Amino acid sequence: MATVTLDNLHKAYGETVVLDGVNVEVASGEYIVLVGPSGCGKSTLLRCIAGLETITAGELCIGGKRANERAPRDRGVAMVFQSYALYPHMTVRDNMAFALKVAKVSKKERYAQVDEAAALLELTPLLDRLPGQLSGGQRQRVAMGRAIVRRPDVFLFDEPLSNLDPALRGHMRVELKRMHRRLGATIVHVTHDQVEALTLADRIVVLDKGQVQQVGSPRDLFERPANVFVATFIGAPAMNLLPVIGEGETCRLEGLEQALPVSGTGAFTLGLRPSDMFLADSGIPGVVDVIESLGSEAMVHVTVGAHDVVVRAEEPVQVNSGDVVHLKLSTVHRFDGTTGRRLE
Repeated sequence: MATVTLDNLHKAYGETVVLDGVNVEVASGEYIVLVGPSGCGKSTLLRCIAGLETITAGELCIGGKRANERAPRDRGVAMVFQSYALYPHMTVRDNMAFALKVAKVSKKERYAQVDEAAALLELTPLLDRLPGQLSGGQRQRVAMGRAIVRRPDVFLFDEPLSNLDPALRGHMRVELKRMHRRLGATIVHVTHDQVEALTLADRIVVLDKGQVQQVGSPRDLFERPANVFVATFIGAPAMNLLPVIGEGETCRLEGLEQALPVSGTGAFTLGLRPSDMFLADSGIPGVVDVIESLGSEAMVHVTVGAHDVVVRAEEPVQVNSGDVVHLKLSTVHRFDGTTGRRLE
C-alpha cells in the first residue's frame, strides 16, 4: 500500500476556487475520511487524486512519486462510486474480472483473483448472478470487489453507502472495517454522513469552502474541535453555542440573571455538547420547550435566557414541555467570538 501526499493543492474552474491550498498526508494503510457540507470540495479532491480532475496548482504524490501528470490508469488507484457502475449484462464474476481482462491478464489468473476477492466479501454464492438479481448491499460489495481484484495501492470511495437504507448502511460499515483490517489498505473515503466518518476513519479531514479546517482522529475532532465550524459539524446533535461575557470565574449570558459557572474573560463563545449537559435538581435554570424521544434516550430542548440548547437525557425523562428545569455542565469549550478559533 502507498502513502498519499497533498501539498498545497489548488483546484479552480475559471474564477471559481473549489480547493484552496489543501495539505494532507495519508499514511500507508491508513483509512482517511473526507467530510464537509455540500460544495466544500471533498468529491473534487477525491477526483483529483484519481486523475479525473486536473490539479490547478500544488503537488500530489502517491507512493512518494509525483502523480500530477500521470494518467488515471497509471496511478495505482481504484475508485468505488456511489452509483456502483456495474455492467447489467455481465455476471458478478465477469464484472469483477473486467478490468483484469482489459489489462490482458490470463483468464485463469483473473478468475483466481476474483475468487479470492469474492471470498473476502462473501460473494462466492453470487458469482453467476446478474446485477439486477442482487440487493443494493450486494451490488456495492461487487463494486468493491471489482476494485480489490486490481490490487491497487490506494482505494478511493466516493460516498459508497449513500444509496443504501440506514440498516444496510450500518451493516456495510462493518464490512468496510473488516475489509480494511484484512487488506491493510490505504483508503480515502468521501461521505456526508458523520456517523460513517466517525466509525470508519483512522483520521478525519474536515473541509469547508475548499479549505482544511481540521485533521485528526474521531476522538480529537469530537473532544477538541479546532473551531466553531468543526464543533458544530462533528457530533449529533450539534454542539450548543452561546455568546457570553466572561467575568473571571463566571460568565454572563443574555437574558439570564444567574451567572454561568464557567471561567473566562471578555466576550467569547461557549460550546456545550448535548452529552455534557445534565438535568439536575439545581443549577442553571431553563424552561423545557420540546422533547424528542429516541427510545433509550431523548433530546430535550431547553430555553436558557434568550437562547435554546439541546440536552441529551436517558429515557424515561421525567419532564414535560413548559416545565422549569435546572442544568449542570461538565466539559465546556471556548471559542474566539470573532474568529471562531478554539481558545484552549
